[in-house]
Amino acid sequence: MLGISVYLKKDIMEQNAAWIEKAARYGLNSIFTSLHIPEDNPAEYKELLQELGSLAKKYQIELMADVSPRSLDYLGLDWVHYDELLHWGLSGIRADYGFTTQQIVELSHKMKIGINASTVSREELVAWQDAGLNTGNVEAWHNFYPRPETGLDKDFLLERNLMFRSFGITTMAFVPGDKDLRGPVYSGLPTLEKHRGQLPHIAAAELMGSCFTDKILVGDHSVTDEQLELLTLLGKKIIPLRIDSGSQEHSELLRKPLTNRMDPARDVIRAVESRSFASIREKQIPPSNQLERHRGTITIDNELYGRYAGELQIAINDLPQDEKVNCIGKVIHEDLPLLDEIKAGQKFQFIVRDRHGNRKA
Repeated sequence: MLGISVYLKKDIMEQNAAWIEKAARYGLNSIFTSLHIPEDNPAEYKELLQELGSLAKKYQIELMADVSPRSLDYLGLDWVHYDELLHWGLSGIRADYGFTTQQIVELSHKMKIGINASTVSREELVAWQDAGLNTGNVEAWHNFYPRPETGLDKDFLLERNLMFRSFGITTMAFVPGDKDLRGPVYSGLPTLEKHRGQLPHIAAAELMGSCFTDKILVGDHSVTDEQLELLTLLGKKIIPLRIDSGSQEHSELLRKPLTNRMDPARDVIRAVESRSFASIREKQIPPSNQLERHRGTITIDNELYGRYAGELQIAINDLPQDEKVNCIGKVIHEDLPLLDEIKAGQKFQFIVRDRHGNRKA
């Protein structure tokens, strides 16, 4: 699941509505908002949260809000009427602090509930389970970190995510935007420090592929349309690879979803579909453009390789020139980290760009 973040300020609600409409159009299906932002005006929370809930219902998008018991005062609710939030259009709340075990358990039977993925202990989880926690409604939410140098380390996040998975609890983390970064620091809102300044789709692919993260939200105000397109493919479990292609000969193959073999090679990604695609063609593949294969080079085996002719590969490691292998394109530099996320059986799709860096139709 992929989603966005919006923030409850009256003067940006029109902008929020446009952002939600666009995200829904691209297939993103989750919204996060917070009632704990120091710069915001709590007196406006009820009206703005209800307005946000109406938008979530309109576009059939999940809405989760960061809510504490203190927030109830701002919203004009008490504990007995917490589930009134569902009527406002919320799907659930992120309960960071101030909740008792009994309240956590009770909420888990009424709505989705997010818990703090960094601070909840295994012992607490066991106690909540013993008290009747509905783990199917529980998500482990990591924070975002506005200040540079304060984001999480990847190993810590991975360790935590694996623990929650052992309890059957889904996990969530943030990636930064690449357009309108949120103040007051304007340094992106990632969960992992290594993702600060990275493109959203690169960060999201790593969280999904290497960190066992089930839900990923953009922490900042927005991302570019190109990023929405790339994130949409990720949401379909397809790794998007933007490429420069010097050849039109294999354009049909370069524009379809492909799959890495279930027995992945050390040095290359091998497209399962490519040899069957080549086998139905009458035309042979003559040798051409046999060059050194640097990491990210896209190749197709030519007729000199006999029964391997037609196999499309992407070099993971630098490889030498081979007269039996034609070079037909290159993954752009910014997307090279995505090669590490194309594991056994992983689908990927090339996004072919022209010499000006624009996507080809």
